[in-house]
Amino acid sequence: MTATVVTLNNDLHEQMRILGNKARHAYALMAEARNEQKDMVLVEAAMALRAHAPDILAANKKDLEYARGKQLDKAQIDRLTLDEGRIEAMAAGLETIATLPDPVNKKLDEWTRPNGLVLQRVSIPLGVIGVIFESRPNVTSDAAGLSLKAGNAAILRCGSECLHSSQAIVGCLHAGLKAAGLPEDAVQLVPTRDRAAVGEMLTMVGLIDIIIPRGGKSLTKRILDESRIPTIQHLDGNCHTYIHMDADAQMACDVLLNAKMRRVGICGATESLLIDEAIVPTMLPKIADVLSKAGCEMRGDAQARAADQRIKQASDEDWDTEYLAPIISIKAVQDVDEAIEHINRHGSHHTDAIITSDSATARNFLRRVDSAIVMHNSSTQFADGGEFGFGAEIGISTGRLHARGPVGAEQLTTYKYVVHGSGQTRT
Repeated sequence: MTATVVTLNNDLHEQMRILGNKARHAYALMAEARNEQKDMVLVEAAMALRAHAPDILAANKKDLEYARGKQLDKAQIDRLTLDEGRIEAMAAGLETIATLPDPVNKKLDEWTRPNGLVLQRVSIPLGVIGVIFESRPNVTSDAAGLSLKAGNAAILRCGSECLHSSQAIVGCLHAGLKAAGLPEDAVQLVPTRDRAAVGEMLTMVGLIDIIIPRGGKSLTKRILDESRIPTIQHLDGNCHTYIHMDADAQMACDVLLNAKMRRVGICGATESLLIDEAIVPTMLPKIADVLSKAGCEMRGDAQARAADQRIKQASDEDWDTEYLAPIISIKAVQDVDEAIEHINRHGSHHTDAIITSDSATARNFLRRVDSAIVMHNSSTQFADGGEFGFGAEIGISTGRLHARGPVGAEQLTTYKYVVHGSGQTRT
């Protein structure tokens, strides 16, 4: 299945604005759509993904050939690769989003003023959402599904390596929109590998209401530097797991192994291990055994290296690095206070976890670590909208304004105030 897209000519500026105008017209209809219609879009699109899985896999094969020609690394290839299981996960994600309550037209608050005016704060869609993401085909489905559930229209600009896959996925979303009697222009894919299209999107004030980047530091930095449109930031995932002296040893090994090695190329993967120096001599060799057997390279400070010769010397840069690879930095800390200070200074405010059986220490850590997601006795790889029950996510927001943490359908709404009177006039 192929997507219905505009063929860009030499006037990229004009053609991008054609996409923008179509999106605004589509948004006006999506904002009024009944929840039953929006859910029908998602269910029908999920059925189309399953029915057209062979077409999607064929498109993905073209993208993989293109990506290997560009010599992408192993983690990038993994994020780009689709199989039947990942297509099923996309379909199931859309179906889960369809089961969620309608995030639009919710009465968020209500109060009455002394003069009798009744005020309500009511949720409404954000508008036209521009999503700029690197070569992760599943983001195409997740971003579109969440945007539609919240009554928005979406303009998607995928990484150049996943253009064929994204076109096939958008075609399935168009099938869902058509079945529900809603405009196909509610989801549009920028059909070009030309990076200038990103620059055009960032200046489409009045056509796009918000920009959401999903990718690495270079993409996010460019958008923050150039965008004239508000953004929901997704920075890198320099995530930490801190093992406190009161941690259960087996739990610590099991959770850390999963947090680091389940999928090393995702933003929720643990990149740095902090461990109380009191347990370094006894605990760290056990951890090193587990990580070494899994093929993980370890880089540590002097105390860590003294405990296990398999640990290489860490540099100052290691504490600030998101590896997205089977590499972990290891630092011994005196106590929870030093762990918190290290995380707040070197982390990316994404996801950080503590492993401990001491509830007071856990509460201290969870309160003081300045990250979008903080965890106790669990793998950082749960930092995912699907795992939070959102069905999917567009990304993990590490900023402070509007949304923080997994960005799901509810986070793609804003609100307005509705005022009911009975003839009041202001003196």
